[in-house]
Amino acid sequence: MTDVFSREESLGYQVNHLARLLAQGLATRIAPYGVVPGQFAQLLALFEQDGLTQRELCDRVQIEQATMAKTLQRMQRDGLVNCVPDPDDRRRIRVHLTDQARAVEHDLIAAARSVNASATAGLTDAETANYLKLTARLIHNLEAGAEGGDRP
Repeated sequence: MTDVFSREESLGYQVNHLARLLAQGLATRIAPYGVVPGQFAQLLALFEQDGLTQRELCDRVQIEQATMAKTLQRMQRDGLVNCVPDPDDRRRIRVHLTDQARAVEHDLIAAARSVNASATAGLTDAETANYLKLTARLIHNLEAGAEGGDRP
């Protein structure tokens, strides 16, 4: 007898499928602004606090240094950021938004909100808030290395 584990029962499958759909929706909405989903998290972090170091940006968006370096090269090429040596420690790079990036900030955030609204259509505000709370807990569990999501 085979132990069946369906896609509908798989948290990983469901979350990955949702992430792909969200990324596709976001890609469609932000493409007119010259931005791709792989740059979006970095832009959001810089909209919150411009001038982060490359390491701080890696920590905030949870990607590896090598991936960040390649992404920042593309973002510089696309006119979205400038990477400059830190005046206090020239070994560090500070990432600053360009005027071009600032000019599309409102539109990019509106695009993300539109995707979120599409995804949560038919849910109450309480259901959406609960989903976000549960997702944050799952993320915390996995980041902490908790096996099976044990509760404290």
